[in-house]
Amino acid sequence: MRAVRLSVVTAAATAAALAAVTGCTEKSSSGGGDQAISVTATDDKCEVSKKEFPAGHIELDIENKGSKVTEVYVLFPDDRIVTERENIGPGTKQKITAEMKAGDYTIACKPGMKGDGIRQAVKATGGKTAKRDPRLDAAVAAYRKYSQDQADATLPLAETFAKAVKAGDLDAAKKAYAPSRIGWERTEPVAESFGDIDPKVDVREDGLEAGQKWTGWHRLEKSLWQAKKITAEDKSLADQLIKDLTDWRERVGKAEITPTSMANGAKELLDEVATGKVTGEEERYSHTDLVDFKGNVEGAQDAYELLKPVAKENDAALVTELDKQFAALDTLLDKYRADKNSYDFVSYDKVDETGRKQLSDAVNALAEPLSKLAAAVVK
Repeated sequence: MRAVRLSVVTAAATAAALAAVTGCTEKSSSGGGDQAISVTATDDKCEVSKKEFPAGHIELDIENKGSKVTEVYVLFPDDRIVTERENIGPGTKQKITAEMKAGDYTIACKPGMKGDGIRQAVKATGGKTAKRDPRLDAAVAAYRKYSQDQADATLPLAETFAKAVKAGDLDAAKKAYAPSRIGWERTEPVAESFGDIDPKVDVREDGLEAGQKWTGWHRLEKSLWQAKKITAEDKSLADQLIKDLTDWRERVGKAEITPTSMANGAKELLDEVATGKVTGEEERYSHTDLVDFKGNVEGAQDAYELLKPVAKENDAALVTELDKQFAALDTLLDKYRADKNSYDFVSYDKVDETGRKQLSDAVNALAEPLSKLAAAVVK
């Protein structure tokens, strides 16, 4: 998987070369003007301050006044995700910057993080195309290639895993499980943007919606590590996993990607770490959480590196802090693996409470400045 990861370094070099050729210092403009929309979420309402606004860079000021943890999504008409912010606790506030072209959208609040959410139809008006720094166009193109590379590399690893399951080889399936997930974990926000793929391949048992059949990696994880046997149903589920991942690979190239969605996606990956990996909930049977953890951090850092030239010009102090916190988290993770070029991490159930607290603190120290990256690339 290291060879795949080098693709984003090459892409970053391409973006840097473009910047050097153009000598561009122009800052992006929203066309319609930057503007804030207040979203007030409660347990039974999703109130939006503006239901029509000029297209461009939009800032959502979100406040959860309910008693449940909530999520807020901006959705295309077909339910693809423009941007999202999960795990917004009661009494807390969040900001999201999104790039929205003229058209119809939905803002959805999901109290309890379940179901389709409480929805409000909104419209972005105007036909102006936002002026964008050419370096950001290069960053988007490079990240699109990176996402496709990760999907392309994931499928054969997942097929190795599925073949072991279908052969009834418990040990081989366990060995192939974590490596098959790394590319997915690096680019999870892109996969999640389609809405229907993530629930098929990566949902945990407690994340199932009413009536939803449990499929995907974690269903098989439970069989391998808890039941310690492979059933005929598991073999069928292995085939289904490959079918769903093939669908993901074929759709990645059609994902809606913008500089702000890249930045927001990087933050979402850190949120994934904070809410699933640090707690040990994600890989509760296999305890391979640190492999996922590393994949999430790598994906966030790769998106950041592509946006970094523009972010540095707009907010040098932020970039300095992000460089510092990424380095600190990487150093901490290195304590738990055999060498820097492997994904041979210790089983997460062997990490004591002090170690988990250190990891959690390092994630939080990075997540806070990373939440400001989207605003920094559209100044």
